[in-house]
Amino acid sequence: MNFDYTPEVEQWRARMRDFSERHLLPANQAWHRESAAGRHPIELLDSLKSLARAEGLWNLFLPALRPHEPGTRLANLAYAPLAEIMGRLPWSSEVFNCNAPDTGNMEMLHLFATPEQYDQWLKPLLEGEIRSCFAMTEPDVASSDATNIRTSIRRDGGDYVIDGRKWFTTGALHPRCRFAIVMGVSDQGAEAPAHRRHSMVIVPLDTPGVRIVRNVPIMHHYATDGHCEVEFRGVRVPAANLLGEEGAGFALAQARLGPGRIHHCMRTIGQCELALDLMCARALERRAFGKHLADYANVQDWIAESRLEIDQARLFVLRAAALIDGAGNQAARVDVSAIKVVAARLQTRVLDRAMQVFGAMGLTDDTPLAFLWSWGRALRFIDGPDEVHLRVVAKHELRRAREAAASLAPYFTPPAIDA
Repeated sequence: MNFDYTPEVEQWRARMRDFSERHLLPANQAWHRESAAGRHPIELLDSLKSLARAEGLWNLFLPALRPHEPGTRLANLAYAPLAEIMGRLPWSSEVFNCNAPDTGNMEMLHLFATPEQYDQWLKPLLEGEIRSCFAMTEPDVASSDATNIRTSIRRDGGDYVIDGRKWFTTGALHPRCRFAIVMGVSDQGAEAPAHRRHSMVIVPLDTPGVRIVRNVPIMHHYATDGHCEVEFRGVRVPAANLLGEEGAGFALAQARLGPGRIHHCMRTIGQCELALDLMCARALERRAFGKHLADYANVQDWIAESRLEIDQARLFVLRAAALIDGAGNQAARVDVSAIKVVAARLQTRVLDRAMQVFGAMGLTDDTPLAFLWSWGRALRFIDGPDEVHLRVVAKHELRRAREAAASLAPYFTPPAIDA
């Protein structure tokens, strides 16, 4: 088994690091100034996007890109280390048109869009001209079990009418966000199978009845493009806005989530690498009680444990990426659930250690640590809570155990009983 990146991937990594050093890091303070003022820095991002596209760093995440579509068709295993580099600056994915939730929406549209939907929505997304959002989670039900979703999508003649309330709809406040993909119940019949009752429809955000209620903060951090609560009241869209087939909402969601979780996890690993770099630099320069922090055994343990855990997590995520590339999303389902838990827990552990080494400064916005810690905590819910993913892994292990029960008998050696 070869654990090295291929020469081609190493070239992509070098290009991404070089672009980041030349263009992104010098722009980081300007991005944060605009964001702190409550403005999404559109002009700054547009100039960086032009540079990235000119250098061939565009739509890197979509291996099924067609020859006429803009971007580079990298497999998941090749894209993963680039996502890690992007993760070091959480805002940078948009520069390369590789930002969530657009990546997942583009994947779904690529698979299921009609020609009309392609021209109206996917093409401008691929060009980076517009943004989108994904409306699935609801405040009034436990959305960890998505069969609980109650937003209704009702057919009325040539239209669908949507009623419901969503939240944590990321990106809905972005000034270029033009549409949401909304998941809701399209078959109200009690006899309908639980996973065939839901559908997805494309809803332009300027449709009457769509209202952004509020930008929901995550651990007191507000995203300028929003994690929004959105109300849909009597929202009427043409039936042609149905994505895929009626009742196929769950199948579409699964197509969307596999690669997206690889992206999330690798960005997390990049953020943990940044935290470890900052922790080491702080430990080497800061003195307390006559010694540098780096000279204390407990700080050395934190550094070493972080290195071990980051490298373990990276290998696990890369294995999942290779499995998706080789056998598809469904074959990697258990691994994808596992890495989701591993990466989110990793981020809170490593960031917590780095914050402790920085002292009170680690709690402020003077470093990225407090934000990255809170985002790691949020990741334990985003794309499904830990408990759901652990259940997937446990059910898989129990199924294996049932199938292998007979083969385990020779491992039991009860003592002989004298006659």
